[in-house]
Amino acid sequence: MGYTFTDDQFKAYRLIVDWFFRSPDQIFVLAGYAGTGKTTLLKSVVVDALGLKADSSAAFVTPTGKSATVLIRAGIPATTLHRLIYQSIATEQEVVVNGKKMVVEKLTFKRRESIDKDIRLIVLDEASMVSDDVIADLARFGVKLLLCGDNAQLPPVEGFNSCLKYPDFTLEKIVRQELDNPIIQLSKMAREGVYIPYGRYGDSVAVISKKLFTGERRRQSLLNADQIICGINKTRAQINDEVRGYKGLGALPQDGDKLICTQNNWETYIDGEKKFNLVNGIIGTAHDTFYDTEKSIGFMTFTPDFLEESCPEALPFDAGIFIVGKYWYKRGDYFEKTDENGEPTGAFTLNRFEYGYCISCHKAQGSEFDNVIVFDESYAFKEDKSRWLYTAITRAKDKLIIVR
Repeated sequence: MGYTFTDDQFKAYRLIVDWFFRSPDQIFVLAGYAGTGKTTLLKSVVVDALGLKADSSAAFVTPTGKSATVLIRAGIPATTLHRLIYQSIATEQEVVVNGKKMVVEKLTFKRRESIDKDIRLIVLDEASMVSDDVIADLARFGVKLLLCGDNAQLPPVEGFNSCLKYPDFTLEKIVRQELDNPIIQLSKMAREGVYIPYGRYGDSVAVISKKLFTGERRRQSLLNADQIICGINKTRAQINDEVRGYKGLGALPQDGDKLICTQNNWETYIDGEKKFNLVNGIIGTAHDTFYDTEKSIGFMTFTPDFLEESCPEALPFDAGIFIVGKYWYKRGDYFEKTDENGEPTGAFTLNRFEYGYCISCHKAQGSEFDNVIVFDESYAFKEDKSRWLYTAITRAKDKLIIVR
């Protein structure tokens, strides 16, 4: 196997092998807390024990493009769940824009009747983010499903997830290389509802009172963070304004501004190979921005943070949220597209973005960042407050500051 397993990893390994070859059950649910080595175990058991190929006979999928790249960086070919399940169908639709009839191309998505006949196993990582309805769609293909997720994280934003409530096995023992990791130690305390005292934890983690998180220390920390996470919209808006103020940025998104998409647009692809759609929660950087301020419309080149390339085409967006504090247009409004000579060439809809320096914990779920600041507003989530804090903490890979 080329890897020394913990005792519970080895138990999970044997159970998965037995299930795949001998059990009539279609689904096996593997739960595991942060630091228990879920990804390493998955790769080893699928390739070494089951004899499957991760790019053909086994399909690794995740709910988001960002979480797919986490697996890809670990050497596991992966794609999004949406791309595996659904087939895009382009149709032409007539719309009226400024009193003129125009034909636009619309994409609709239909659940595939079948998937590649060579696929014998589907591995769904980050399963806690996926609703029961979508998992049921996945199960209809009749292929064995290995669902893997962290049952201490927040539930899906939409729908319910019941599979991780009753897993077939739960990894609990922290792998050796993570035992001294203060991020893992604090995540365990958060998961168990244990109070985390103020202070430093190793060289890379600190818990700080918000009364002391001020001045130059605050400014440098906020500017150096790869991602800031909070719980309340008011805090999110204030932090985004604060960071942009430190950067000397103006009232509208400018070149280099960090933005987050806040509305699904399944008709727009963000890469040349058309693997990833522009969906709610994608974070990236704006370039080549320009505006029609009278109409509250902006255009930009957008580079997602998990891709090396920018979107193939400039993205139009509703700039009202940045000008007057609310989206100016209704969802689905169409606008006339013209060429450099002002001749009509078609129509477009507006995307929705907001500043992404500080985002909600739900938006961060499924992603990981090197350097994270968490404004601990877990109190706002009542019975889910431990899940909220645990999820926020485990977004950090190397450095973490918790402010409360």
